[in-house]
Amino acid sequence: MNKKVVIVGSGLGGLSTALRLSYKGYDVTVIEKQDKPGGRLNLLEKDGFTFDVGPSFFSMSYEFTELFDSIGEKMPFELNELDPLYTVNIAGSDRVFHIYKDLAKLAEEFRGIEDDFEAKAKKYLLGAKEIFHDTEYRIVKKNFNSIMGFLASMATVPMKHLPKMFRTFWQELERHFDSEEVKIIFSLVAFFLGATPFNTPSVYNLLNYTELQHDGYWNVKGGMYKIVEGIMGLLRNKGVKFHFDTEIVSVQEQGGKMVSVTDSKGVVYSGDLFVINADAAMFRGKFLGREKYRPEKLDKMEWTLAPFTIYLGVKGKMEGIHHHNYFLGDNFRDYADTIFRSSVAPQKPYYYVNVASKSNPNCAPENCENLFILCPVPDLRVKPDWSDADTLVDEIIEDLGKRVGYDVKNNILTKVVYTPNDWEKMFHLYRGSGLGLAHGLNQIGAFRPSNKDEKLNNVYYVGASTTPGTGLPIVVIGSRLITERIENEHRTF
Repeated sequence: MNKKVVIVGSGLGGLSTALRLSYKGYDVTVIEKQDKPGGRLNLLEKDGFTFDVGPSFFSMSYEFTELFDSIGEKMPFELNELDPLYTVNIAGSDRVFHIYKDLAKLAEEFRGIEDDFEAKAKKYLLGAKEIFHDTEYRIVKKNFNSIMGFLASMATVPMKHLPKMFRTFWQELERHFDSEEVKIIFSLVAFFLGATPFNTPSVYNLLNYTELQHDGYWNVKGGMYKIVEGIMGLLRNKGVKFHFDTEIVSVQEQGGKMVSVTDSKGVVYSGDLFVINADAAMFRGKFLGREKYRPEKLDKMEWTLAPFTIYLGVKGKMEGIHHHNYFLGDNFRDYADTIFRSSVAPQKPYYYVNVASKSNPNCAPENCENLFILCPVPDLRVKPDWSDADTLVDEIIEDLGKRVGYDVKNNILTKVVYTPNDWEKMFHLYRGSGLGLAHGLNQIGAFRPSNKDEKLNNVYYVGASTTPGTGLPIVVIGSRLITERIENEHRTF
């Protein structure tokens, strides 16, 4: 008899795990709090507009290829490579920087700003490339059963990378580039992943390699939710069972195992194996009562910034904006230094704008644009009160209109705003943190909440706050890692 797996949560990590296990013959049931699957990779539809709720692009697209190759299926959606990757608008500058993978083209963007840019960038990216490939299979794509095992694997990483453990992302950039513009733009990959380049270890400059040389950035034809829809079609064909609008309120244990979970209506779901796609740290504290993960302990951990998101349906075509855009102020260092600890909404906020209708016209009615705006803000530990949300919304809309030369404010046809409170409530994000636990050196590898429960031998975790970490392709890797664990530890076929 095939083993029964209960998956709590249908984010990308949960869906990818369901895909791998169902194709291996496991009997899979997925329980989801929301009325549809996807977690943060979700869809908002209003007044003829559709919006990506969360992620709007990704790197390491080959991890999706691996996922579908592993089950012998064709990828059920079509990828679009971004070119340029994105644009950057810095307040006080009359230039809009177009960021290309082609370093010769990128050098033209920095002409007169950074002398000999191409040679400097090649040297910088070579170091980033080396650390990416020297850690890919030693650290990222590997399960660890103990801290000692993790440290032993870390010891196999070439010693030449050791100095980067003690420098920040920004300090590494300062070793290679002179201009503030280049350093700011190259550090955005850290800032908009929920941290700042001034407190992120320089080993993460490998992210610049993934975006500029290794794989670039991609989105999905028809919108990012096509990923979810494509996976759901395959799962339904395999007989995977789904229960939506179903919130888990308790778990039941017996003999060192989890035997069932119970929802808010009293319905009990039993299983042989359980995969938790809720936040791995929060779940251990809230549902398993683990001392290490009670709120007082969680609050002392490092969490990523919270999302403040605005979804606008706008009348007219906006010629002064591209698909992916960053809008920054003229005080990057001061802004980064205060964003984590400010109890008030950001002044002159930095934000990202995705205009999916630029490449997916079906996302908006004819002669209209759909705008997804993300402003990273302090989490709810620092700023719990968002009654002033309208002030921040108005400031961003006003600033955006000036920057792109379009009257956004007076052409809005529909508007939805999600504050960190909304994100916490919708997706059980701890204190509204957008991407879960941060990736400081004390919260990576075996120092991160493990993908296997430390007490219950049939419980596994997948998602942003467990190993290997956050990001769409990374949680797909995470689904592979726990599938390997389950196959090795509970194989019955």
